[in-house]
Amino acid sequence: MSEMSKLLSVEREEALRKPIDDYVGEIQKQIDALRAEGTAEVLRLKNGIRSTKENRLLSKAEKEGVIKEYREKIEEARAVEGKNREQVNTLIRQAEEYLKVHYGADVYEPVKQACAEAREAENRQYKAKLEAVRNEHVSAMEALRSADGENRKRERKDEAHVYRSRKFDAKMVHRQALQEIKDRQHECFAYRYHLIDLLRMSKFTFAQAQAQKIENRRYTFNSKEFFLRNGLYIVIVLIFIALAIATPALKNTQLLTFTNIMNILQQASPRMFLALGVAGLILLTGTDLSIGRMVGMGMVASTVIMHQGINTGAVFGHVFDFTNLPVGVRVVLALLVSILLCTLFTSIAGFFTAKFKMHPFIATMSNMLIIFGIVSYATKGVSFGAIESSIPKSIVPKVNGFPTIILWAALAIAVVWFIWNKTRFGKNLYAVGGNPEAAAVSGINVFLVTLGAFILAGILYGIGSWLECIRMVGSGSVAYGQGWDMDAIAACVVGGVSFTGGIGKISGVVVGVLIFTSLTYALTILGIDTNLQFVFEGIIILTAVTLDCLKYVRKK
Repeated sequence: MSEMSKLLSVEREEALRKPIDDYVGEIQKQIDALRAEGTAEVLRLKNGIRSTKENRLLSKAEKEGVIKEYREKIEEARAVEGKNREQVNTLIRQAEEYLKVHYGADVYEPVKQACAEAREAENRQYKAKLEAVRNEHVSAMEALRSADGENRKRERKDEAHVYRSRKFDAKMVHRQALQEIKDRQHECFAYRYHLIDLLRMSKFTFAQAQAQKIENRRYTFNSKEFFLRNGLYIVIVLIFIALAIATPALKNTQLLTFTNIMNILQQASPRMFLALGVAGLILLTGTDLSIGRMVGMGMVASTVIMHQGINTGAVFGHVFDFTNLPVGVRVVLALLVSILLCTLFTSIAGFFTAKFKMHPFIATMSNMLIIFGIVSYATKGVSFGAIESSIPKSIVPKVNGFPTIILWAALAIAVVWFIWNKTRFGKNLYAVGGNPEAAAVSGINVFLVTLGAFILAGILYGIGSWLECIRMVGSGSVAYGQGWDMDAIAACVVGGVSFTGGIGKISGVVVGVLIFTSLTYALTILGIDTNLQFVFEGIIILTAVTLDCLKYVRKK
């Protein structure tokens, strides 16, 4: 900061500001005088009404009388306010025009130039300091090598440690100096809006608000933090752009067409339910390995109930016939059964996780094996074929090429966002995920929160399986959904839901699902082998988790 003081002292900066302070201050006095019996009086009377309402010493009738008197005075003050409004606005425009012409040229630009010069001087000083420290270290090490003695190895090691410490200290001093220079420039920028804030009583115009937002983002921007937080997204976007360029060249077809985008959103919609469900478990530092098998179970149950005609396959040796029920009843019944089955098994896993502190990996892996075994034994691995063709047309119709199944996913996103952000359960979910011991001490029922997260996941799995059954027009098979658990977990991780617990946003989950669905769709159009697609997915997951771990380490 000493370099900065030499280039432009604080006193000199205050001298540059003085004409502006005097001019704007004189206008501010005129505005305050005009507002005294108008705007300022309205605010004072409103505060009086608020205090009266909170005053427990007054009776209801007394409160009403006082409030009525206040409101009559408010009307009088508003009349004065309206009478003076045009004059106040003229004075504000006059002051802002003066600031626009003079503040930048007379104050901010000189400070900005001084800060740039101070920054360059500080960088030169830092390099010189490092060079001096290095030279001293080299001289000390050469002296220790030429000297005799048994403890020279230990002394050389100590000297290396001292050298690293001195470099680190110089780096910290350098960073602090740069930050002080940056702070001074930012404070100079903000001072103009401080004056406008007084003039406008914090009611900035849109342009003024945006200018402050841009400056604040520039001031707080950290390149390392930015790339650590968004590096994976940038790489994925670049990959997708490369695929969009390669597809027309290699396959003579466009990737970014309305039809393809709608297909991607349509495929992503059922998967969105699964990702939203498992996101709550990851938020609690858990996971769910049984998602794929639950999808298969939900698909089988839904297909059996909504089957076109009498079922051709048997469940536990019994052939079901639901054709005597109206189609609408069968659709609702299939949804309820799918939700019930999925919620039953997630509740079991949630109970063991919450009650016995069993790791969700074990609880959900057991679920995965049990579900697959029961459904395979019950159906003998038979696929149940198609559902009634009228059901997809009524539940998820396409309107002018727009698949309405997307609206189901949008509704799920809105509901889960509300649960996470606007309910006590959602706040408790973040608290338990961040620190379960502290949450328990603060009075949160960790058992119920954990069990509730698993139940919510089961409901979402059930709806997602039912929707996928309708989207695929049946085809219920126990093998359906294999690998979907990894897709859902990967989408959450890529979307920023941290395995360390208590960190994650619904918007991140949505982005993660869309990323994986888009990449899979693009690679399929290019004819990339499915096995190689797994390689891409594995690399993305590994990168995402690595970045998450780096953020956790930096936070610690």
